Amino acid sequence: MRAEPTRQLRLLDLQAVDTRLDQIAHAKRTLPQLAELADLEGKARLIDDQLVRSRTELDDVQREVARAESDVQLVRDRAARDQARLDAGTGTAKDLQAIQHELVSLARRQSDLEEVELEVMERAEAAEHDVRELERGRGELTERIRALEAARDEALARLDAEAGQVAAPRDTLVGDVGDELVTLYEKIRAGSGGMGAAELRQRRCGGCQLDINPVELQRLRSAPEDEVLRCEECRRILVRTAESGL
Repeated sequence: MRAEPTRQLRLLDLQAVDTRLDQIAHAKRTLPQLAELADLEGKARLIDDQLVRSRTELDDVQREVARAESDVQLVRDRAARDQARLDAGTGTAKDLQAIQHELVSLARRQSDLEEVELEVMERAEAAEHDVRELERGRGELTERIRALEAARDEALARLDAEAGQVAAPRDTLVGDVGDELVTLYEKIRAGSGGMGAAELRQRRCGGCQLDINPVELQRLRSAPEDEVLRCEECRRILVRTAESGL
């Protein structure tokens, strides 16, 4: 394959552009904010699950509190009616005696129910505390996530702006290099970690960083200036310059 030396030199410029674009793309994929965001978002999902469970538990306990309060109130109301009848003194002695016994029984029942009510209210208070703490933690986590998202977006915008500037001359470089050489370059680049062309500098391949052996050097020296050379080791396009040491 033949290509004018100037086209081959322009190929190095194209490689430099593509290398920087690849670096920018890698930087975008590996922003530190991305890993931290993924970690925080995982924690946020866990807290959200805990909040669902805690709020459900709180709702259940609050219903228990309502039932316990209702049970206590029913006994109080019954005791108040009986006490009113006893105070009025209406009815036979046997009836009044029965009311007195019922009042004693109701007092015991009220005491038992109030103990139940107190225990349920304590559980409700603990459940409310758990929900408040989870909501507070979730709020703090949300603020951290928003700050990281803003930092991520700022970093991405900065990298995108740089990528736009770096890529601006690429179409011109592709035109200068020519379709045939660009096609070969792109094919090699796809299978060689993003580098399709390298400078031959001081008898060393700029791609694989290996010294060119003497026999191959002699071949390179005698090759026509417009011949497209390939590294014997990594098969990348070798571009000769004044620094090649030939």
